[in-house]
Amino acid sequence: MPVEMTRTRFDELVGDALDLLPEEFAAAMNNVVVLVEDRHPDDPGLLGLYEGIALTERDSTYAGVLPDRITVYRAPLLEMCGSEDEVVDEIAVTVLHEIAHHFGIDDEKLHRLGWG
Repeated sequence: MPVEMTRTRFDELVGDALDLLPEEFAAAMNNVVVLVEDRHPDDPGLLGLYEGIALTERDSTYAGVLPDRITVYRAPLLEMCGSEDEVVDEIAVTVLHEIAHHFGIDDEKLHRLGWG
């Protein structure tokens, strides 16, 4: 049974997950926004998605682009968890996973590190 949670509470938990990021990493993030949506339209089970140009791929021609997007998908996260504590943990893993992509870390390395 999915966890019942208001959108406001879920948004707070995403903010809390962002607060877990060490200060030096938070300061290094550049031109990125974190959003919450209910579901990905093409992949309804997706938990999170990074869209943009990773910091490791940017060069001197990087200018005037829209912010990278990290989207956290609320419905599948609530559906996979059995308690609010599990939701807290899964949001943190999802947010940090997507931020890692912003820093140029791919899924293979994240899986090896236990953040897959």
